[in-house]
Amino acid sequence: MINMKNILKILFMGTPDFALASLDSIYKSKHNLCCVVTSPDKKSGRGQILKHSPVKIYCNEKGINIIQPQNFEDEKFLKIIKSYNADIFVVVAFKILPKKVWDIPKLGTINIHASLLPNLRGAAPINWAIINGLKETGLTSFYIDNGIDTGNIISQIKTEINLNDDFGMLYKRLKKMSGNFILKTLENLNSRKVQKSENTLLKAPKLDKLNTRINWADSGKEIYFKIKGLSPKPGAWSLIKDSNKTIKIYDTIFFKGSNNYKNGEVIVQNKNKLMISVKDGLLEILSLQIEGKKKISGLDFINGIKNNKFKLI
Repeated sequence: MINMKNILKILFMGTPDFALASLDSIYKSKHNLCCVVTSPDKKSGRGQILKHSPVKIYCNEKGINIIQPQNFEDEKFLKIIKSYNADIFVVVAFKILPKKVWDIPKLGTINIHASLLPNLRGAAPINWAIINGLKETGLTSFYIDNGIDTGNIISQIKTEINLNDDFGMLYKRLKKMSGNFILKTLENLNSRKVQKSENTLLKAPKLDKLNTRINWADSGKEIYFKIKGLSPKPGAWSLIKDSNKTIKIYDTIFFKGSNNYKNGEVIVQNKNKLMISVKDGLLEILSLQIEGKKKISGLDFINGIKNNKFKLI
């Protein structure tokens, strides 16, 4: 049994913005944050300038020790993290760790995952919660094991998914929730609930060019949720027929009903509404971006086009 009144020595692992709320809560808590492991700096932009991750920037501002390993199997790296003699490793929005890393601390290694496990195991749970049209999602803390997001659950917290929520909105809400959630998890480490494995579970695979493309044969609701689940990034996309230019759609309204148009056909209604036909209605496009151009509203797009008869494929 773990004495919850103890001050824990914690080694934190994370890289993107989503990890900051948890990191900040631990830093400001009674616990001892001994070190942070984050990804190596990456070159970015035309000048290929090395860019620090949000977690590294935070650590530099607070004077927190950081390690940026190129290889988790490297003996020097393993020796360094062992030398901190941390009670527990906390992982938020980081890479898959080998057993020789997560097995080091005596209390184990815990992870915060942005779904209600065992549903939506994988790299993009927030996006896929919306794409799948779920009414709720949340955060799960669990002990890392040999599987991907399969370890024993410590705690969970839920939040509703509103009809107008897009990925950006839900991301911010879950990130904010994660700050208090990690502290409650650290007070509840004796709780262990085995995850069930079922064939009906939804998955949350990494987003790629294929699974972010809009299929105009899908229902209007399915397309609506896909657009919302991929907005503002990476963006649900399609091709403009005969031009092969990519179009990304960021916001839309679905109107259920029948029409005489083909799926993906673009219609301008009343000179101020950009509509796209789907099999069970129309989607009004509120914001979009044509390849090589800036993001604009549907009305601005209408005002700038010469031929308002074209099709998306």
